[in-house]
Amino acid sequence: MDWFITQGPVTQALLAGLFTWGVTALGAATVFFFKEINKKILNGMLAFAAGVMIAASFWSLLSPAIDMSEGGVFPVWVPPLIGFLLGAGTLWVMDKVIPHLHLGFPVAEAEGPKTSWHRSVLLVSAITLHNIPEGLAVGVAFGAAYAGLESASMAGAVALAVGIGIQNFPEGAAVSVPLRREGFTRWKSFVYGQFSGMVEPFAAVAGAALVVVFTPILPYALAFAAGAMLFVVVEELIPEAQRGGPGMTDFATMGAILGFAIMMTLDVALG
Repeated sequence: MDWFITQGPVTQALLAGLFTWGVTALGAATVFFFKEINKKILNGMLAFAAGVMIAASFWSLLSPAIDMSEGGVFPVWVPPLIGFLLGAGTLWVMDKVIPHLHLGFPVAEAEGPKTSWHRSVLLVSAITLHNIPEGLAVGVAFGAAYAGLESASMAGAVALAVGIGIQNFPEGAAVSVPLRREGFTRWKSFVYGQFSGMVEPFAAVAGAALVVVFTPILPYALAFAAGAMLFVVVEELIPEAQRGGPGMTDFATMGAILGFAIMMTLDVALG
């Protein structure tokens, strides 16, 4: 840990991004042991991921963004609001221009432009969209900690990376196991499942480098990541987790509450 603290923010973000990618791969590796995941369990895992992301969006991103905006040229609420809306808007545009398919949906309900992509590629594309704001959030958090601002700490950035990693485990499994059920080999299902997390180290490095070079944009960058993450939660994770009837709904709700509680505890205890 001491060695990690002595590294620069870009290196720290890279290592944290590799960690979150590794946990995605670990989740995808469950395909070597299971051919199916009970729908109720899958919904609970997706809802858990949603709860983690909601908590991280506030405690690790929006709250520091608000604190950093105090004493600036604009009213304290302006930078977080602009960043938040830009983040959500960017993900909305990506949602419209990148073909993807939500888990559990038929290929006919794929979103984005019409394409000849196979179902497996569309599924990976959807999870990759989730992971871009997650990686960006991790990178921005380490960049903020490096800047030495009071509201951003190294422990808080580590807590965010750990939280993102925890919720990446079910996401990896949620891609690989359904592909195995559709007839893919275990190895191919694993490769597709872990591939969805490959974008996180790149997004983390980009986020850290950006805020180190342009420190004044930190409040905007933190809020941008929060807006992007919440867009994913409301647009994709929660609707997917709620599919399947009243019993599924209750289980998914408790999963989201548990994910929120764990991420909140991590951030408050470590940050």
